[in-house]
Amino acid sequence: MTILVFTLIILVGSYFAGLLGSLTGLGGGFVIIPLLTLLLHVDIHYAIGASLVSVIATSSGSAAAFVKEGITNLRLGMFLEIATTAGAMSGAILATYIPTSYIAVIFGLILIFSALMSLKKKAENIVHEKSYLAEKLKLSGSYPGANGAIDYSVTRVGGGFFMMIFAGIISGLLGIGSGALKVIAMDTIMRIPFKVSTTTSNFMIGVTASASAVVYLQRGYISPGLSMPVVIGVLAGAFTGSKILVQSTSSRWLRYIFAIVISALAVQMIYHGVTGRI
Repeated sequence: MTILVFTLIILVGSYFAGLLGSLTGLGGGFVIIPLLTLLLHVDIHYAIGASLVSVIATSSGSAAAFVKEGITNLRLGMFLEIATTAGAMSGAILATYIPTSYIAVIFGLILIFSALMSLKKKAENIVHEKSYLAEKLKLSGSYPGANGAIDYSVTRVGGGFFMMIFAGIISGLLGIGSGALKVIAMDTIMRIPFKVSTTTSNFMIGVTASASAVVYLQRGYISPGLSMPVVIGVLAGAFTGSKILVQSTSSRWLRYIFAIVISALAVQMIYHGVTGRI
């Protein structure tokens, strides 16, 4: 396979990864890493490094729009970034010592979990329960609604913070945004409205990925020749996905497609990990 063909395959694959990730809100890393490792036989450490760079690029591009609209809770995001950044650096360091076959199996299990989470129907959580830590740190906020600003409170800050540490470890270890784990931390534990949790998570993942990308860069696992087509493809796919979402009335069928594709990739990753082919 020539370098040109190799690059074109990565560009096309990354485009569809970005498209699928944008439509489901779980990021393109779930498709990019299996694409590079299973189809193109790239070392999983280099695949994770390229995925992290693409996460930084997509987060930087899309997060600004949500911040401008006033949906993202910046104060909450910056507080939780302490947890995710610490976890991401720990996960990235662990990834250099854990055998690649183990990483593949863990990745496959997280893929299955994320596929199930993508099918879960999200309800708008608007709680006004007082929390001592949330009040002290001024984490509660509001976001624009159809009839004006909607106020909400943040609860169980400690539980959400520790879950974010785990999400950061998984992000650094596997090179993904860990969107499904952040949903558990922000939606289920902290009871934040899903619009706020989704946009705040998107704001956070770029910083989280940057922390772990530094470790991969120092280890020499970020290749410009591999990362460049991945970033270009994912950004183009994410842009197309955002246009489709605006015009589409329902994305439920998209989530079913995502779950099927991800489950198939998960089985392949686990199989190759167990048999030692990665």
